[in-house]
Amino acid sequence: MGLLHRVATVGGYTAISRLLGFAREVLTAAFLGAGPVADAFVVALRLPNLFRSLFAEGAFSAAFVPLFAARAARDGRAEARIFAEDALSFLLAGLLVLVVAAELAMPWVVRTIAPGFADEPQRFALAVELTRITFPYLAFISLVALYGGVLNALDRFAAQASAPILLNLSLIVALLLFADRFPTPGHALAWGVAVAGVLQFLWLAMAAARAGMPLGLPRPRLTPGTRRLLRLMGPGVIGAGITQINLLVSTMLASLLPAGAIAHLYYADRLNQLPLGIVGIAVATTILPQLARELRSANPETAHQTHGHGMALALAITLPAAMALAALAYPIVRTLYERGAFGPGDTAATAAALVAYAAGLPAFVLGRVAVVGFFAREDTVTPVRIAALSFLVNAGLTLVLMGPLGHVGVALATTAAGWLSLAVMLAVLGRRGHFHPDRGLLLRLPRILAAAAIMAGLLWAMDRALEPWLAAAAPLGRFVGLGVLVLAGVLAYGAAVMGLGAVRGTELRALLRRRRA
Repeated sequence: MGLLHRVATVGGYTAISRLLGFAREVLTAAFLGAGPVADAFVVALRLPNLFRSLFAEGAFSAAFVPLFAARAARDGRAEARIFAEDALSFLLAGLLVLVVAAELAMPWVVRTIAPGFADEPQRFALAVELTRITFPYLAFISLVALYGGVLNALDRFAAQASAPILLNLSLIVALLLFADRFPTPGHALAWGVAVAGVLQFLWLAMAAARAGMPLGLPRPRLTPGTRRLLRLMGPGVIGAGITQINLLVSTMLASLLPAGAIAHLYYADRLNQLPLGIVGIAVATTILPQLARELRSANPETAHQTHGHGMALALAITLPAAMALAALAYPIVRTLYERGAFGPGDTAATAAALVAYAAGLPAFVLGRVAVVGFFAREDTVTPVRIAALSFLVNAGLTLVLMGPLGHVGVALATTAAGWLSLAVMLAVLGRRGHFHPDRGLLLRLPRILAAAAIMAGLLWAMDRALEPWLAAAAPLGRFVGLGVLVLAGVLAYGAAVMGLGAVRGTELRALLRRRRA
């Protein structure tokens, strides 16, 4: 299975999940709007999202997959299974302690991640209650990460990639069927998160059993393999989650702004997460086990090519996506969110934040792929140092910008920190001789940028021309109008890259022939 095929598998399931996520966010905006209940739920969801990024898409997989793959290649699948079972039992014991401690200390936890809520007792109490409901999800998603790491190391990517679909379906069902049976719709969503954790765990456990790798649960013990895993995973928790850690800092500081700021940032971030998930996470997830195997087979040049190709693929897709998001921020937000409790003012505030996040989208995506170059070499310390620098820059810029620019300043600070983090990672990898950029992409990058700019200009002009009709249209008409804009953007970008010579027709025909073969 080639890299493009694997990326398409993970990206395809991620795309389905993100589309269902859009449906979920549309319902969330309609039921919760952007008021105090929405702010409280976003805070309650921030910790599960952080752990999902750090574990399922980050530190645990980054540490576990190379170790598991190396054990399977060196000692066979039976020994690799023993290692996975030891890791499972030790991880579960630690998670139980963490969950119990956090449930007891939840008021202090919420005070830490949302200090601005302390001055509003009702919003603070609601955030504590909802976070207590969602927190057990952390334990289940961490176990999902372990099972997903086993499957990814065996080149089986579909099960873990499709697991987030269960989360979105659970939240949609919670809103549609149970929103009026709880004190607030936020309570229904919080319970939906908790149930989704159980469903995802069962789904991955069954997938591992079907793959011939069912895991038992021995007595927890600190074996040499488990110690090695913890040593790699500890610093990797920070290094893998640079973007999510910066978003957590943004949430903490945004809690000091007027009610609704956290919700506006959350809705904008969810839109920005679509290409980040489909491209960045998909490429990073699929090349990590391949890089680990190539490095251990004493074939570093092939590993360089794999990493460079992954970066090139991510960049070629992300640049036009970022420009399209920025050009269509207002119609996208209005079409998807503006209904029920979510009004025109919320649309304008969320669209402004989306433009700021879109400016950093290429950095967020490429950062996901670049950090794999460290993890595949079992280096989880260097990304931590880079993350610390990014953290300081993000916090400092947020404090400077949130005064004059409000929540948009918070988003701009996150974007600037993302670009700095990417630049430092690439500089370090290049200096060590661990990364060689795709020369063909570098030569074509100006043409790709020009094609993306042409597409963005066309979208902006079409949006201005259609604005009177879209403003008066019914919801279905707005969806049709947005679909027309998206289709026009795809066609314009395709024509521009062909016309400017960024992609040649012979290359496309060769790719189609390989796909048919």
